[in-house]
Amino acid sequence: MMEKRPLVWLSAEQSGSPEQDILLSEWQLMPVTIRGDLHRGDIAGYSAWVGVFDLSNISSEQLALASNWLEALPVEQWVAILEPDQTDNPEVCRLINRYCGDYHTLPIQPELLRAALGHLWGMAELQARIFRSEPLSYRDFALEGDSPAIRQTKALLSRFANTEEPVLIYGENGTGKEAAATFIHNHSSRKRKPLVVVNCAALPVSLTQNELFGHEKGAFTHALSTHKGRIETADGGTLLLVGVDELKPEQQSAILRFLQEGQIERIGGIHPIKVNVRLIATSTSPLEQLVASGQFRSDVFYRLGSLCVLLPPLRDRKEDIPQLAKRILNAAPSSVGPKRLSDATTICLAEHPWPGNLRELQNRLRQAVLLGQAAVIEPGDMGFGQIPANSHSPGQELSLDAFRSQADRRAISVSLALAQNNISAAARLLNISRVSFYRLMDKHHVVHRTSAPPSKSD
Repeated sequence: MMEKRPLVWLSAEQSGSPEQDILLSEWQLMPVTIRGDLHRGDIAGYSAWVGVFDLSNISSEQLALASNWLEALPVEQWVAILEPDQTDNPEVCRLINRYCGDYHTLPIQPELLRAALGHLWGMAELQARIFRSEPLSYRDFALEGDSPAIRQTKALLSRFANTEEPVLIYGENGTGKEAAATFIHNHSSRKRKPLVVVNCAALPVSLTQNELFGHEKGAFTHALSTHKGRIETADGGTLLLVGVDELKPEQQSAILRFLQEGQIERIGGIHPIKVNVRLIATSTSPLEQLVASGQFRSDVFYRLGSLCVLLPPLRDRKEDIPQLAKRILNAAPSSVGPKRLSDATTICLAEHPWPGNLRELQNRLRQAVLLGQAAVIEPGDMGFGQIPANSHSPGQELSLDAFRSQADRRAISVSLALAQNNISAAARLLNISRVSFYRLMDKHHVVHRTSAPPSKSD
């Protein structure tokens, strides 16, 4: 007999309901009643991939407390059950949009409810299986998201993948430069050939030629056999120079012939070897500035940078943060089941400047998973203080309009973060129409992934 799957049932009443009886044969129900006082002991042991949020017979006091219980319970996906007239209640609609993957109105059709719960359970289980199959690095999700910044970047990378020209990838630390290089390789005609990575910062000057070009047997003491270098190993594929701005002048000179002619010569060899290699390089510092200051050879720079791309920092794609955070949390094993972010934490994520970019986001969330004891991640679990207040820089314009503009932009970013980038939901959070929200975004030049303008009927 198949083991029953756990199902949390959050409702207003302790007694059972006909809807619960529908599912008793297939699910192990764990009923939870919404009360005024919420203690950690009330939800100990309640963990499931899916849950039912039963809004029938809920009082206005319980409705006001519902978000606290939905936040605290370690459930990945909720299905709401409600009375038909409750769809006109803005607070009910807000809760469903924020927490639920599906909803059903009474009277319940059993087959539809079973299908919805089974689908959400299967999707949650599949995602967990994929994400936890191997340790997750921020490079695995660096290019995920729907923000205009990352969509434009991926479109440019796709175009680069269709060429054979060298590519120079700029970006701050933690923005995913290696992920961008891997994307180009995997979408190019060379994807079935090797991608060989060279960490320029860890390449000793004295071993540069041996590492890159290799050596012949007997070229020096202990050279007991012929050794292929990194460049020759990448023949037919792609060579990735990570941190090319870290190369010393003598190392730059060593690779010049390879860049010019596509040839190498092993140490101890007397014949040049032709190699067919696509070159991609990454840099944190602008190479133009290094060339101007004499720290980087101009002839090397011009052969590296036929095509250039600048990866957006996380602060320029904050609308992607909720999706990225969920990706990280789903891949992080937790003793209390799936974890989620509180609204206060989401606001902190939306307002933090992220100097460490994706690497910092991953490290802070891992810290929260390891150190936090509850199913809901609070700002303190991630090393944040209180929700940051608006600050004023000494050189910034001091006027009422400036403060209003700052407040408007903060309202836009926070509401979008809380609403998971849903324009209609974000507008409801601010108690304005969808049209007004679009006008506010246009006024403050905030770009959103939804390019279609709102209709006049909105």
